[in-house]
Amino acid sequence: MSTLLIVERRGESVLLTLNRPERRNALSVALRDELSDALDALVEDDSVKAVVITGAGDVFSAGFDLGEFERAMGDPGFASALWASSDRYHATLAGFPLPTIAAVNGPAVGGGFDLAVLCDLRIASNTARFSHPERAFGDVVYAPLCDLVGGALARELTIGGREISAEEALGIHLVTEVVEPAGLPVAIEALLARVCVAPRDVLMHLKAKALRRAGIDPARRTLDL
Repeated sequence: MSTLLIVERRGESVLLTLNRPERRNALSVALRDELSDALDALVEDDSVKAVVITGAGDVFSAGFDLGEFERAMGDPGFASALWASSDRYHATLAGFPLPTIAAVNGPAVGGGFDLAVLCDLRIASNTARFSHPERAFGDVVYAPLCDLVGGALARELTIGGREISAEEALGIHLVTEVVEPAGLPVAIEALLARVCVAPRDVLMHLKAKALRRAGIDPARRTLDL
């Protein structure tokens, strides 16, 4: 059994833990596919109301696995698989019909930043930081970030290369709460208790309205977001 993604049922919610701490929870093709598969399966479970995503260890996610991009440069077949995996992952996450919560337990970098942004709600440890270093050599997912913080700040964080701390993220409403690392699970449970008061169908209706209002089309390919 793979251990890249740990799936834990917790009442009416499910905790998904990215489990590559030795690679700072880098989002490899295999990990992205497992996350997509898990989300697809959870859509079919009528008893699930919300999903929490976090990282193992002290890093949320360092983003996409850069070693795979190097491999893709010399392997067209793998390059095709890499981008197909990326497109499916972003579409599955962005279009997931139930509330998603990012428990940002440490740095959220590049694609890890995107992962947090593509969730509906975010609570961060005070050890978290958010940045897009990949802007130095490639494209950056922009639209979901702009929806959350507005165009001026989104441009600072992408075009301008600004890195922000957890406290700064709280100030711009990128996250809803900042806590000590040990307090993150408690804060997430409190948020889940508030979310899961609502019936599942109401949560799905609210999520659908939020996606429509944001104008985020899950069918868009990764580099068009």
